[in-house]
Amino acid sequence: MAAAAATVAILALVGCRESASVRTAGKNPDAPKQSIGSPSDAGGSRDGRDGSGTGSGDGAAMTYWAELNGNAASARQRFQDVPFFQEWQRETGVKLTFIQPPSNQAKEAINVMLASGKLPDMIEYEWANFPGGPEKAIKDGYILRLNDVIDRYAPNLKAYLREHPDIDKQIRTAGGSYYMFPFVQNDDRLRTYQGPILRKDWLDELGMDVPETIDDWHLVLKAFKQRKGIEAPLTFLGVPYPLFGIEGGGFIGAFGIKKGFYLEDGKVKYGAQEPGYKSFLALFRDWYAEGLIDPNFAAVDSETQDVSMLTGRSGASIWNAGAGIGTWLPVLQQHDPSAELVAAPYPVLHRGDRPAFGQLAPAVGSSGGVAISSASPNVEQAARLLDFGYGPKGHMLFNFGIEGVSYEMKDGYPHYTDLILNNPEKLAPSQALAMYTRASYFGPFVQDVRYMEQYYEMPEQKEAIRLWGDTDATEHTLPATPKTEKENAELSAIMQDAETLTDEMSLKFILGIEPMEGFDAYVEELKLLGIDRAVEIQQTAYDRFRQP
Repeated sequence: MAAAAATVAILALVGCRESASVRTAGKNPDAPKQSIGSPSDAGGSRDGRDGSGTGSGDGAAMTYWAELNGNAASARQRFQDVPFFQEWQRETGVKLTFIQPPSNQAKEAINVMLASGKLPDMIEYEWANFPGGPEKAIKDGYILRLNDVIDRYAPNLKAYLREHPDIDKQIRTAGGSYYMFPFVQNDDRLRTYQGPILRKDWLDELGMDVPETIDDWHLVLKAFKQRKGIEAPLTFLGVPYPLFGIEGGGFIGAFGIKKGFYLEDGKVKYGAQEPGYKSFLALFRDWYAEGLIDPNFAAVDSETQDVSMLTGRSGASIWNAGAGIGTWLPVLQQHDPSAELVAAPYPVLHRGDRPAFGQLAPAVGSSGGVAISSASPNVEQAARLLDFGYGPKGHMLFNFGIEGVSYEMKDGYPHYTDLILNNPEKLAPSQALAMYTRASYFGPFVQDVRYMEQYYEMPEQKEAIRLWGDTDATEHTLPATPKTEKENAELSAIMQDAETLTDEMSLKFILGIEPMEGFDAYVEELKLLGIDRAVEIQQTAYDRFRQP
């Protein structure tokens, strides 16, 4: 029965992927999600930096297309009901009409919108993943090249980029075009926020230690299944595409690879064609057959993952310190004071090995970048609105919210109030933060490390971040590498088919529909689709990126 349901999921999910292009590595809705130092630390306005507002004012009315973050949507369903977006408009004198696609359908919705020709003033999207790349979006007349716009109307962002040339390189195309107001996370402490999580009270009950190796995990999941009768011992995200929840390095990384593109001694590789990927698939094939992973793993979204962990249907997952531990543990303890969660290190094959892979967000997030559409009659107003987030006042609003409401300044440090940390509506901190700030996910601003210092208030969260960060992920993470329009177009065309094939075949191998002996034929098919050329394009872009 479970296999039949999962087979149906294959067809549905692969169909959804037909319109997708190069994917976002490690995207997730919580993003303890990212960050950097604060422009406000520089003190006041300088170099033309506008700390007092946007200058757009006068009740300017504009349209803004974006998907509402999951943590915010769990408390308020519409942008206009979220206090942060109300305050952003008040601070800047701008009236925004929000165009909100259905949850988890941004890619499909933006295709429909672009085809209609009815474009809003601003579009928040994963522009690096646009088919053909952002340079193509500019050439096709969807969004503006922002070089002159930033130079004239965005003094805060301009000054920040001048002071951070490493970030500046990552938000331009290979042709030198600025195309978005970016989400920046330039502090390593904020770039790791996700990893394995287990029910510690169950481990204690069973007399078992926190697992470190793949063999340890097998024993723990079997004990959850056989000795506690747990339906789906391990659950993880399978939406928006299969195996999404473990692409940060969980389990796959134990075999010395990532599923997508990664670096090995300066060389770009595509993990899903490497021998280690066959070993991973064989492992999960066995675990699926034993009932150790969620039988519906290909269809698990964040809501069903939450339900599984909160109801005891599952006892292990890979998720965030905020939206995972920070959200689940208080709810679990409301019903069972003895419930505990614990982070586990990224799994390895042999005890004592150091994990080579683990979740590490890029310094410039692919999510949260805001472009100005070519149809906008309000280019200056839109640019000044978006530039607000990079100035002193905007930095505080985006990271901490409203002074006296969501935070208070004490000895020069912005402390979140009980509205955030002990919300009277019983909202988890991740939800409350998403009500008053954008610090816990993404947007057009630079994230502040002081957000994280308070957001991860539980000892379990602090230990999780320490543990998950203890990997060699920095040596293997491919940075945001600008590509030419031609490179992006070719890469997108290859990867649309290659990733569809990888998703389809991965599910078939795991579900037992396809024999493991078929792996070599699958790799040959990847090569026929041009995967080696895709690796070559990534290598060329990476080598160019490393040049002074």
